[in-house]
Amino acid sequence: MNQVPVLEVRHVSKQFPGVLANDDINFSLNKGEIHAILGENGAGKSTLLNIIYGLYKADQGEILVDGQPIELSNTQDAIRHGIGMVHQHFMLVPVFTVTENIVLGSEVTRNGMLNMKEARQKVTELSKRFGLEVDPDALIEEIPVGVQQRVEILKALYRDAKILFLDEPTAVLTPQEVGDLFKVIEQLRERGVSIIFISHKLKEVLAISDKITVMRRGKVVGSTTPREANERILAEMMVGRDVILTVDKEPARPAEKVLEVKDLTVFSDQKHKAVDHVSFDIRAGEILGIAGVQGNGQSEFVEALSGLRDAAEGEMILNGQRMPFKHPRALVEHAVSHVPEDRQKHGLVLSYSLIDNMVLCTYYQPPFAKGFNRQNDAMRENAERLIKQFDVRTPNADVKASTLSGGNQQKVIVARELSRPVKLLIVNQPTRGLDVGSIEYIHSQIVKIRDEGAAVLLVSAELDEIMSLSDRISVMYHGELVATMDVKEATREKLGLLMAGVTPD
Repeated sequence: MNQVPVLEVRHVSKQFPGVLANDDINFSLNKGEIHAILGENGAGKSTLLNIIYGLYKADQGEILVDGQPIELSNTQDAIRHGIGMVHQHFMLVPVFTVTENIVLGSEVTRNGMLNMKEARQKVTELSKRFGLEVDPDALIEEIPVGVQQRVEILKALYRDAKILFLDEPTAVLTPQEVGDLFKVIEQLRERGVSIIFISHKLKEVLAISDKITVMRRGKVVGSTTPREANERILAEMMVGRDVILTVDKEPARPAEKVLEVKDLTVFSDQKHKAVDHVSFDIRAGEILGIAGVQGNGQSEFVEALSGLRDAAEGEMILNGQRMPFKHPRALVEHAVSHVPEDRQKHGLVLSYSLIDNMVLCTYYQPPFAKGFNRQNDAMRENAERLIKQFDVRTPNADVKASTLSGGNQQKVIVARELSRPVKLLIVNQPTRGLDVGSIEYIHSQIVKIRDEGAAVLLVSAELDEIMSLSDRISVMYHGELVATMDVKEATREKLGLLMAGVTPD
């Protein structure tokens, strides 16, 4: 007897102005199954989930839960049918506690009054039952990203979710946190929860999923299992061509010093010493990679170097000239490009068009300005050229940046920052949330910038990315650079120990 799918999508299509996001999608999820959905940025994965979760209305097709067609007018309809979603960008209130965030909108009341004691007890019991240990009284803004994600999962389980969508759940997690998340996912599966897992990371998909469905340009192009597939097969299904999964680069030829930093000390927003007397240099024609578990000062380190945060102490010498740790425009005018960690906060103006976002750093310079007058034709030509060159999936250059998927937002930033003359490129998490085809292209562009004589400072939580792109690697731990080595001397084991604070002596 065939098992009735806990969730079934039949012939679903969704059209947006200028783009067919979902084209006759058929898909099913069984009880207690981890079903991964793969696809390039703009393939239609998030649109499909948003339809099933009631955020979008399909133009045609139907959705069934336990074999019965359901109507989805809003997210409350989805929640009522046992569907929960953990978004790529967490939907949490930073100044609320864990308990307050979990019960928000479904508060426990007694005689018309909030009963936070009972709510706290329910959250504690739920977290223990599913192996999602959290402090119910902790403030969201004070807990690590991996724990915040647990809170998001608990929010869905608190509302009795039996179908859970995880949209890029490992995008901001450390390797250790990814391991913890996978244990949680397996425990959820054992308890009968069905999971749709969206990710660009092929190794993770192969490690955790029971079944894999691949989408390309709005259509389902095939399904497989981890037993039948490997990274190369999945990459080719996603992109429709062979993809080079390793970085092809010649040995570095370092030249003169481009950047020298001495005794850099930076404080966090909480007034803690995030960067502690860090000194280093980068030469033209080399990539210096900064490895480390996220939260060891990398964010404050890059923000100081890019002019987004004041330094408490230290000196920065750029191309032989002493520079202050502020004024991003001055750095831009000295040929410094910056791909920030937080694309929405520091990389884009979400309410601006792609045309304007592509010239955020240079809008006042020729050919985009003549005196005080904008040169709209030049701006449009620039945007359309970069959209094509970097394969940004968008209906046109006039749409707001907020309408793009996270991966395509990242492509806009990378396109803007790599398209002007560069002597120093600072890249923080350059491929976060990108598909294998986009990663391949951006890696090649970073190597190309290096080979053209620029110095590159690469900060990444992806150890594979650090090891494949870097010429030298430094490890940051508790705000200090605890070791620097040539990439030939580096191994995953050695770097992993250093990242955990274990030094040779």
